Amino acid sequence: MVTINCMGCGGAFADIEGPTHRYLESSPGCWAVFGEVLAREYSDPAYLRVHRLTVDTYAVQHPGRPSAQSIQSVAVHLISLCLVLERGVEMTRATAAIQAAVAHKESYIWLAPPSSLGSTTVADIHRAQDAAEHEKLVRAWAASAWSAWSPHHATVREWLPRRF
Repeated sequence: MVTINCMGCGGAFADIEGPTHRYLESSPGCWAVFGEVLAREYSDPAYLRVHRLTVDTYAVQHPGRPSAQSIQSVAVHLISLCLVLERGVEMTRATAAIQAAVAHKESYIWLAPPSSLGSTTVADIHRAQDAAEHEKLVRAWAASAWSAWSPHHATVREWLPRRF
């Protein structure tokens, strides 16, 4: 199998033809693997427990190019990661925070992505053998991606909705 590095996360994925997201830049192979991970989460409640982190982490590892949608996407997913990982907010409350943050989308600015978006990618999550390993890997993936964005942590903290 021929692989290529994803232009978003940098991970190695099958070099295939196929769809991608319209503003989260990824290779078709990476997007396909993400879809398989989501299918696993949606089909089993034990995997679904960390779905919020899965979506947030994938989004911040695939920031795309400056556009209104990309700016908002990176901002709200970094806000969610900050709340869950730094403040210990429950993932359901982080989802509510994203909904509140979208109301202020015009106040967000483009954050230049770091040169490395974290050492773990969705390919690592895809290899999980069971729900416990999946959760452990997703949590490590989220922490790695959040850490990679550390030059922008102060800005993200300023964006946190006040009630969260």
